[in-house]
Amino acid sequence: MAEFSGKRIVLGITGGVAAYKTAELARLLVKADAAVDVVLTEAATQFVGPATFQALTSRPVLTDLWDARAPGGMAHIDLSRGAAAILIAPATADFLAKLAHGQADDLLSTLCLARACPLLVAPAMNRQMWEQSPTRRNVRQLIDDGISLLGPGSGDQACGEVGPGRMLESEELFEELVAFFQPKLLAGKRVLLTAGPTFEALDPVRGLTNSSSGKMGFSLARACHEAGAAVILISGPVALPTPRGVTRINVESAAQMREAVLRELPGQGLFISVAAVADYRPAKAEVGKIKKNGKVMALDLVQNPDILAEVSALPEAPFCIGFAAESQNLAEYAEGKRLAKKLPLVVGNLLQDGLGGDANSVTLFDDQGAHPLPSAPKIDVARAIVAHIASMLIPR
Repeated sequence: MAEFSGKRIVLGITGGVAAYKTAELARLLVKADAAVDVVLTEAATQFVGPATFQALTSRPVLTDLWDARAPGGMAHIDLSRGAAAILIAPATADFLAKLAHGQADDLLSTLCLARACPLLVAPAMNRQMWEQSPTRRNVRQLIDDGISLLGPGSGDQACGEVGPGRMLESEELFEELVAFFQPKLLAGKRVLLTAGPTFEALDPVRGLTNSSSGKMGFSLARACHEAGAAVILISGPVALPTPRGVTRINVESAAQMREAVLRELPGQGLFISVAAVADYRPAKAEVGKIKKNGKVMALDLVQNPDILAEVSALPEAPFCIGFAAESQNLAEYAEGKRLAKKLPLVVGNLLQDGLGGDANSVTLFDDQGAHPLPSAPKIDVARAIVAHIASMLIPR
């Protein structure tokens, strides 16, 4: 994992109990090959110590505007020069107010005012502090000034209350930083995407389904969001967390998925059909649980609608991308699917290369031919697919 290879991140920490989470964030960034410079406010040192972050980052930790270790005594100038970004986590209500009003009375606030790189903040405070009018005004000012807000989340707070204002978890902040640095290849685009299996009920407890994990579709939803798109994800029954920033709609059957797709389709620029939709469903679902009786059981099956074919055939169809998971003859079947459904792009893979796992090996089929991608984690494959889609959308 080397998402931040060659990047230097300045990690600012202010005086909130959520500062303990930032230690794990520093570890994740270092693990991803980032160089991490940590700056603590005086209040932050009441919650975490410089020694912790120096051990995690193997770099000096600064707390004082007058620290003699800074070249020329100008840490507030030098730290942001050449940095990829500054992230303040946690960012207290007090520090947000400083940023909004351009106050610079310590190393971290002065560094932010003198920065030559993007600034991101992860708010953390009591829910009532977050909801108060002064904080809301300061947040609006920060957004107007081009500062990126990561969160806050909502949940249990150290004070014992529950609500908005909780700092995002370290893993969430790490993902937000990864997303921040991804090229915005789909900026302004709207993407509708399906993922996971469908479940076709036989009775109240049994049904026909498949072993799709939904991981490829969820990775692609995340990659599209990272690329700047507004993403709606229609998911079959899977146990996966919703990618941050993505709107999720849960369905079970192919009929429910079709209904959701057609309802959400107007205004969408791209439709990406990743879901492993069951080709058939029982002609009739039993109201009660089917009991075994020692006899051979026969099922009457009827064909499910082909959602992708229906969407691609619309008079004003969006840019449609299909997926083809095959057990053999990948090129023949994937290209046949693309031509039969008149799709600009089909992503194909062999079942043994990706079904249910965390990695995948795919080939992209379009009018220019076949484009194999190397085996990689599904999020990396998803980002490569997004880059290819974006290249196809650029007017020639």
